[in-house]
Amino acid sequence: MKKKTSLRRHHLWRWLVGIIVIIAVALFAAGSYFFSVAMVPSHKSFINNSNRISRSDPLYSQKMWFKKAPKQQWTMESASGGYRLVADYLPAAKKTTKNVIILHGFMGKKEKMGEYAAMFHQLGYNVLMPDARAHGQSQGKYIGYGWPERYDVRKWSEKLIAKNGQNSQIVIFGVSMGGATTMMTSGIQLPHQVKAFVEDCGYDSLNAELNYEAGNLYNIPRVIRAPLIGSLSVINRVKNGFYTHEASSTEMLAHNHRPMLFIHGSKDTFVPTKMVYQNYAATKGPKKLWIVKGAKHAASYEKEPQEYPRQVARFLNQYVK
Repeated sequence: MKKKTSLRRHHLWRWLVGIIVIIAVALFAAGSYFFSVAMVPSHKSFINNSNRISRSDPLYSQKMWFKKAPKQQWTMESASGGYRLVADYLPAAKKTTKNVIILHGFMGKKEKMGEYAAMFHQLGYNVLMPDARAHGQSQGKYIGYGWPERYDVRKWSEKLIAKNGQNSQIVIFGVSMGGATTMMTSGIQLPHQVKAFVEDCGYDSLNAELNYEAGNLYNIPRVIRAPLIGSLSVINRVKNGFYTHEASSTEMLAHNHRPMLFIHGSKDTFVPTKMVYQNYAATKGPKKLWIVKGAKHAASYEKEPQEYPRQVARFLNQYVK
Protein backbone atom coordinates (compact mmCIF):
# COMPACT_ATOMS: atom_id res chain seq x y z
CA MET A 1 0.00 0.00 0.00
CA LYS A 2 2.83 2.37 0.95
CA LYS A 3 4.61 1.52 -2.28
CA LYS A 4 1.49 2.39 -4.34
CA THR A 5 1.09 5.68 -2.46
CA SER A 6 4.75 6.50 -3.05
CA LEU A 7 4.36 5.71 -6.76
CA ARG A 8 1.29 7.93 -6.99
CA ARG A 9 3.19 10.80 -5.36
CA HIS A 10 6.13 10.22 -7.69
CA HIS A 11 3.87 10.32 -10.75
CA LEU A 12 2.09 13.42 -9.40
CA TRP A 13 5.38 15.23 -8.90
CA ARG A 14 6.53 14.26 -12.38
CA TRP A 15 3.24 15.51 -13.77
CA LEU A 16 3.53 18.81 -11.86
CA VAL A 17 7.15 19.30 -12.91
CA GLY A 18 6.17 18.56 -16.51
CA ILE A 19 3.37 21.13 -16.38
CA ILE A 20 5.71 23.74 -14.86
CA VAL A 21 8.32 23.09 -17.56
CA ILE A 22 5.68 23.38 -20.31
CA ILE A 23 4.40 26.66 -18.84
CA ALA A 24 7.96 28.02 -18.48
CA VAL A 25 8.82 27.09 -22.08
CA ALA A 26 5.56 28.59 -23.34
CA LEU A 27 6.19 31.82 -21.40
CA PHE A 28 9.75 32.04 -22.71
CA ALA A 29 8.57 31.45 -26.28
CA ALA A 30 5.81 34.05 -25.94
CA GLY A 31 8.18 36.48 -24.21
CA SER A 32 10.71 36.03 -27.02
CA TYR A 33 8.05 36.70 -29.64
CA PHE A 34 6.82 39.87 -27.96
CA PHE A 35 10.41 40.99 -27.36
CA SER A 36 10.92 40.87 -31.12
CA VAL A 37 7.69 42.81 -31.66
CA ALA A 38 8.37 45.44 -29.01
CA MET A 39 12.15 45.80 -28.89
CA VAL A 40 13.57 44.79 -32.26
CA PRO A 41 13.40 47.53 -34.92
CA SER A 42 11.40 46.34 -37.94
CA HIS A 43 8.22 47.11 -39.81
CA LYS A 44 5.26 47.16 -37.40
CA SER A 45 1.81 46.65 -38.89
CA PHE A 46 0.22 48.87 -36.22
CA ILE A 47 2.47 51.87 -37.02
CA ASN A 48 1.83 54.18 -39.97
CA ASN A 49 5.21 55.09 -41.44
CA SER A 50 4.00 56.59 -44.69
CA ASN A 51 6.17 59.46 -45.96
CA ARG A 52 3.45 60.79 -48.26
CA ILE A 53 2.51 64.42 -47.66
CA SER A 54 -1.05 65.23 -48.73
CA ARG A 55 -2.13 68.74 -49.72
CA SER A 56 -5.18 68.25 -47.52
CA ASP A 57 -2.93 67.79 -44.47
CA PRO A 58 -3.47 70.72 -42.05
CA LEU A 59 0.31 70.76 -41.56
CA TYR A 60 1.21 70.47 -45.26
CA SER A 61 3.12 73.77 -45.42
CA GLN A 62 5.16 72.97 -42.30
CA LYS A 63 6.11 69.52 -43.59
CA MET A 64 7.05 70.86 -47.01
CA TRP A 65 9.13 73.62 -45.44
CA PHE A 66 11.10 71.05 -43.50
CA LYS A 67 11.57 68.84 -46.54
CA LYS A 68 13.22 71.70 -48.43
CA ALA A 69 15.04 73.33 -45.51
CA PRO A 70 18.87 73.08 -45.53
CA LYS A 71 20.15 70.85 -42.75
CA GLN A 72 23.46 70.09 -41.13
CA GLN A 73 24.21 66.52 -40.13
CA TRP A 74 25.57 65.99 -36.64
CA THR A 75 26.91 62.71 -35.27
CA MET A 76 28.08 61.46 -31.89
CA GLU A 77 28.62 58.21 -30.00
CA SER A 78 25.78 57.03 -27.79
CA ALA A 79 26.14 57.36 -24.02
CA SER A 80 26.40 53.56 -23.81
CA GLY A 81 26.81 50.74 -26.31
CA GLY A 82 29.17 52.55 -28.67
CA TYR A 83 26.54 53.31 -31.34
CA ARG A 84 26.87 56.05 -33.94
CA LEU A 85 23.95 58.43 -33.56
CA VAL A 86 22.83 60.89 -36.24
CA ALA A 87 20.88 64.14 -36.00
CA ASP A 88 19.78 66.99 -38.26
CA TYR A 89 20.53 70.54 -37.14
CA LEU A 90 18.64 73.55 -38.48
CA PRO A 91 20.03 76.89 -37.29
CA ALA A 92 17.56 79.69 -36.59
CA ALA A 93 17.13 82.47 -39.14
CA LYS A 94 18.70 84.94 -36.68
CA LYS A 95 21.40 84.39 -34.07
CA THR A 96 19.78 83.24 -30.84
CA THR A 97 20.46 81.49 -27.56
CA LYS A 98 17.24 79.44 -27.90
CA ASN A 99 17.60 75.76 -28.85
CA VAL A 100 15.26 72.78 -28.95
CA ILE A 101 15.93 69.05 -29.12
CA ILE A 102 13.03 67.27 -30.86
CA LEU A 103 12.49 63.56 -30.10
CA HIS A 104 10.45 61.28 -32.38
CA GLY A 105 8.18 58.35 -31.53
CA PHE A 106 8.32 54.55 -31.70
CA MET A 107 9.69 53.36 -35.06
CA GLY A 108 9.75 56.97 -36.24
CA LYS A 109 12.69 59.05 -37.40
CA LYS A 110 13.76 62.68 -37.46
CA GLU A 111 12.17 63.29 -40.85
CA LYS A 112 8.75 62.42 -39.38
CA MET A 113 9.03 65.41 -37.04
CA GLY A 114 9.25 68.06 -39.76
CA GLU A 115 6.13 69.97 -38.71
CA TYR A 116 7.50 70.40 -35.18
CA ALA A 117 10.87 71.56 -36.55
CA ALA A 118 9.04 74.15 -38.66
CA MET A 119 7.04 75.30 -35.63
CA PHE A 120 10.09 75.79 -33.42
CA HIS A 121 12.09 77.37 -36.25
CA GLN A 122 9.27 79.88 -36.69
CA LEU A 123 9.39 80.54 -32.94
CA GLY A 124 13.07 81.49 -33.36
CA TYR A 125 14.82 78.34 -32.13
CA ASN A 126 17.86 76.47 -33.36
CA VAL A 127 16.52 72.94 -33.95
CA LEU A 128 18.32 69.65 -33.29
CA MET A 129 16.53 66.46 -34.37
CA PRO A 130 18.23 63.18 -33.42
CA ASP A 131 17.37 59.72 -34.65
CA ALA A 132 17.03 57.58 -31.52
CA ARG A 133 19.05 54.39 -31.17
CA ALA A 134 17.96 51.74 -33.66
CA HIS A 135 15.88 54.28 -35.61
CA GLY A 136 16.49 56.15 -38.85
CA GLN A 137 20.19 56.67 -39.54
CA SER A 138 21.32 55.90 -35.99
CA GLN A 139 22.88 52.59 -35.05
CA GLY A 140 21.52 50.27 -32.39
CA LYS A 141 20.16 46.75 -31.93
CA TYR A 142 17.13 47.35 -29.74
CA ILE A 143 14.55 50.00 -28.89
CA GLY A 144 15.00 51.48 -25.42
CA TYR A 145 11.69 53.35 -25.02
CA GLY A 146 13.51 56.35 -23.59
CA TRP A 147 15.41 54.59 -20.81
CA PRO A 148 18.95 54.35 -22.23
CA GLU A 149 18.15 57.20 -24.64
CA ARG A 150 17.78 59.74 -21.80
CA TYR A 151 21.56 59.77 -21.44
CA ASP A 152 21.93 60.20 -25.22
CA VAL A 153 19.66 63.25 -25.00
CA ARG A 154 21.90 64.68 -22.29
CA LYS A 155 24.91 64.20 -24.59
CA TRP A 156 23.05 65.97 -27.41
CA SER A 157 22.36 68.89 -25.07
CA GLU A 158 26.05 69.07 -24.16
CA LYS A 159 26.92 69.04 -27.86
CA LEU A 160 24.50 71.94 -28.44
CA ILE A 161 26.14 73.94 -25.65
CA ALA A 162 29.61 73.24 -27.07
CA LYS A 163 28.39 74.48 -30.47
CA ASN A 164 26.29 77.47 -29.44
CA GLY A 165 27.94 78.62 -26.21
CA GLN A 166 27.45 78.63 -22.46
CA ASN A 167 24.58 81.12 -22.80
CA SER A 168 22.51 78.51 -24.64
CA GLN A 169 18.96 77.88 -23.47
CA ILE A 170 17.64 74.41 -24.28
CA VAL A 171 14.11 73.01 -24.49
CA ILE A 172 13.57 69.25 -24.80
CA PHE A 173 10.45 68.33 -26.77
CA GLY A 174 9.09 64.89 -27.68
CA VAL A 175 6.03 63.10 -29.02
CA SER A 176 4.83 59.61 -27.98
CA MET A 177 7.97 57.57 -27.20
CA GLY A 178 9.80 60.87 -27.61
CA GLY A 179 7.47 62.36 -25.00
CA ALA A 180 8.31 59.53 -22.61
CA THR A 181 12.02 60.02 -23.38
CA THR A 182 11.59 63.71 -22.54
CA MET A 183 10.04 62.87 -19.18
CA MET A 184 12.65 60.22 -18.38
CA THR A 185 15.41 62.67 -19.29
CA SER A 186 13.94 65.27 -16.94
CA GLY A 187 14.81 63.12 -13.92
CA ILE A 188 18.57 62.86 -14.49
CA GLN A 189 21.25 65.46 -13.82
CA LEU A 190 21.31 67.89 -16.75
CA PRO A 191 23.24 71.01 -17.73
CA HIS A 192 21.74 74.16 -16.22
CA GLN A 193 21.16 75.36 -19.78
CA VAL A 194 18.22 72.95 -20.06
CA LYS A 195 15.37 75.29 -19.15
CA ALA A 196 12.10 73.48 -19.89
CA PHE A 197 10.36 70.43 -21.36
CA VAL A 198 7.34 69.82 -23.58
CA GLU A 199 5.97 66.29 -23.80
CA ASP A 200 3.15 65.24 -26.12
CA CYS A 201 1.30 61.92 -25.45
CA GLY A 202 4.08 60.04 -23.66
CA TYR A 203 3.28 56.94 -21.56
CA ASP A 204 3.57 56.88 -17.77
CA SER A 205 5.70 53.72 -17.73
CA LEU A 206 6.86 51.10 -20.18
CA ASN A 207 5.25 48.29 -18.20
CA ALA A 208 1.90 50.06 -18.16
CA GLU A 209 2.09 50.69 -21.91
CA LEU A 210 3.08 47.08 -22.64
CA ASN A 211 0.25 45.84 -20.45
CA TYR A 212 -2.23 48.13 -22.19
CA GLU A 213 -1.11 47.18 -25.71
CA ALA A 214 -1.18 43.46 -24.86
CA GLY A 215 -4.91 43.89 -24.36
CA ASN A 216 -5.52 46.60 -26.95
CA LEU A 217 -3.62 45.07 -29.87
CA TYR A 218 -3.57 41.36 -29.04
CA ASN A 219 -6.59 40.82 -26.74
CA ILE A 220 -4.42 38.94 -24.25
CA PRO A 221 -6.38 38.22 -21.06
CA ARG A 222 -5.32 40.32 -18.08
CA VAL A 223 -4.37 37.27 -15.99
CA ILE A 224 -1.73 36.23 -18.57
CA ARG A 225 -0.21 39.67 -19.12
CA ALA A 226 1.86 39.90 -15.93
CA PRO A 227 3.83 36.64 -16.42
CA LEU A 228 4.17 37.38 -20.14
CA ILE A 229 5.59 40.85 -19.53
CA GLY A 230 7.78 39.38 -16.79
CA SER A 231 9.26 36.94 -19.31
CA LEU A 232 9.78 39.74 -21.86
CA SER A 233 11.39 41.86 -19.13
CA VAL A 234 13.97 39.20 -18.25
CA ILE A 235 14.86 38.75 -21.92
CA ASN A 236 15.10 42.53 -22.28
CA ARG A 237 17.44 42.73 -19.28
CA VAL A 238 19.78 40.17 -20.86
CA LYS A 239 19.72 41.65 -24.37
CA ASN A 240 18.87 45.33 -23.85
CA GLY A 241 20.32 46.06 -20.42
CA PHE A 242 17.27 46.89 -18.29
CA TYR A 243 14.09 45.42 -16.84
CA THR A 244 10.98 46.93 -18.38
CA HIS A 245 9.62 48.07 -14.99
CA GLU A 246 12.64 50.37 -14.61
CA ALA A 247 11.56 52.56 -17.53
CA SER A 248 9.10 54.80 -15.71
CA SER A 249 8.23 58.37 -16.68
CA THR A 250 6.43 59.01 -13.40
CA GLU A 251 9.36 57.89 -11.27
CA MET A 252 11.75 60.12 -13.20
CA LEU A 253 9.34 63.06 -13.11
CA ALA A 254 9.42 62.86 -9.31
CA HIS A 255 13.03 64.12 -9.58
CA ASN A 256 12.23 66.94 -12.01
CA HIS A 257 11.93 70.54 -10.80
CA ARG A 258 12.10 72.25 -14.19
CA PRO A 259 8.99 73.53 -16.04
CA MET A 260 7.05 71.05 -18.18
CA LEU A 261 4.10 71.36 -20.54
CA PHE A 262 2.00 68.20 -20.92
CA ILE A 263 -0.11 67.73 -24.07
CA HIS A 264 -2.44 64.81 -24.77
CA GLY A 265 -5.34 64.08 -27.11
CA SER A 266 -8.68 63.33 -25.49
CA LYS A 267 -9.26 60.43 -27.92
CA ASP A 268 -5.84 58.79 -27.68
CA THR A 269 -6.30 55.02 -27.75
CA PHE A 270 -2.63 54.11 -28.27
CA VAL A 271 -1.25 55.83 -25.17
CA PRO A 272 -4.50 56.22 -23.22
CA THR A 273 -5.29 59.76 -22.12
CA LYS A 274 -5.52 58.74 -18.47
CA MET A 275 -1.73 58.28 -18.38
CA VAL A 276 -1.07 62.01 -18.71
CA TYR A 277 -2.78 62.75 -15.40
CA GLN A 278 -0.33 60.51 -13.54
CA ASN A 279 2.59 62.13 -15.36
CA TYR A 280 1.29 65.62 -14.61
CA ALA A 281 0.83 64.81 -10.92
CA ALA A 282 4.34 63.32 -10.62
CA THR A 283 6.46 66.28 -11.76
CA LYS A 284 7.68 68.73 -9.11
CA GLY A 285 8.37 71.84 -11.19
CA PRO A 286 6.10 74.47 -12.78
CA LYS A 287 3.65 72.72 -15.08
CA LYS A 288 0.68 73.04 -17.38
CA LEU A 289 -1.66 70.41 -18.83
CA TRP A 290 -3.46 70.83 -22.16
CA ILE A 291 -5.93 68.12 -23.22
CA VAL A 292 -6.71 68.54 -26.92
CA LYS A 293 -10.35 67.75 -27.45
CA GLY A 294 -10.99 65.13 -30.14
CA ALA A 295 -7.30 64.50 -30.90
CA LYS A 296 -6.07 60.95 -31.43
CA HIS A 297 -2.57 59.69 -30.67
CA ALA A 298 0.21 62.09 -31.72
CA ALA A 299 -2.35 64.18 -33.63
CA SER A 300 -2.84 67.18 -31.34
CA TYR A 301 -0.89 69.55 -33.62
CA GLU A 302 -2.83 68.31 -36.63
CA LYS A 303 -6.10 68.79 -34.74
CA GLU A 304 -5.23 72.30 -33.54
CA PRO A 305 -2.67 73.69 -36.04
CA GLN A 306 -3.08 77.29 -34.88
CA GLU A 307 -3.55 76.77 -31.15
CA TYR A 308 -0.74 74.23 -30.73
CA PRO A 309 2.13 76.69 -31.45
CA ARG A 310 0.37 79.31 -29.32
CA GLN A 311 0.16 76.97 -26.34
CA VAL A 312 3.80 75.92 -26.71
CA ALA A 313 5.07 79.49 -27.15
CA ARG A 314 2.96 80.87 -24.29
CA PHE A 315 4.35 78.27 -21.90
CA LEU A 316 8.00 78.43 -23.01
CA ASN A 317 8.16 82.22 -23.19
CA GLN A 318 7.92 82.27 -19.38
CA TYR A 319 11.19 80.37 -19.05
CA VAL A 320 13.16 80.86 -22.28
CA LYS A 321 13.86 84.53 -23.04
